[in-house]
Amino acid sequence: MMLSIDPTSGDAPFAQLRAQIIARVSDGTLGPGDRLPTVRRLAGDLGIAPNTVARAYRELEADGVLEGRGRSGTFVRATVTAGRAAPAAVSARAAAQRYAEATRSLGLSPAEALALARQALGA
Repeated sequence: MMLSIDPTSGDAPFAQLRAQIIARVSDGTLGPGDRLPTVRRLAGDLGIAPNTVARAYRELEADGVLEGRGRSGTFVRATVTAGRAAPAAVSARAAAQRYAEATRSLGLSPAEALALARQALGA
């Protein structure tokens, strides 16, 4: 599984990692039951802090994409359980998070950002 972090990206490293894992689950590169690298190993491979990888994994677990099995590791969920987001919804949430981060960095208020999003959705 090839994952990378672009230091020149406007997206936070955890968000980049999260989006890449979602993309690989969505396109089938990562399938149900596939084991992901340990937090420490992936952090070392990517040259980022372990807490960055841990945050991405935690958020993906909360979204129902991954499941932690203690010392056994972190795996792609075998099924999407009731109340959990499907990969498309998870991708949309990640995109919304990136949009929120971008508008904040540009100094836009939440109301201005929402107005722009509504305008774009109506187009």
